[in-house]
Amino acid sequence: MFLCNGSSELNSHIIHPDWRLTLDHVLLTITIPIAEEFFQSSKLTIPKKSKEEEKFIKKVISIFKSLNTSLITNCESLKQIVNSLASGLEQAWFSNARNINITKHSKKWWNDDCNQSLSKYRESKTLED
Repeated sequence: MFLCNGSSELNSHIIHPDWRLTLDHVLLTITIPIAEEFFQSSKLTIPKKSKEEEKFIKKVISIFKSLNTSLITNCESLKQIVNSLASGLEQAWFSNARNINITKHSKKWWNDDCNQSLSKYRESKTLED
């Protein structure tokens, strides 16, 4: 058995000489801890070619146009402008982004038309929809 050198979690094996049976080898066991994994099921996004994307881009352009870089005279004033820029961009993002659930339909080709068609079918349950 090859174990991770220096790992207290993976270096605590147990030798079982009474499990040997007729072989000259003994069985070894190790318990490997498995941590829970987090799977993200939603994310913030701005759909391509949407009104939200247009508003976001306009706001970003406006933020950059309004930056007054002539006041940068030292590191502190540079930090203030960078922080102001970051704050404005973050505000623009959160005011235009929407939270979407990641599902089996979370494909690049899946769009609002698909959502509307699916909703229409679920309501009517007809083959035409």
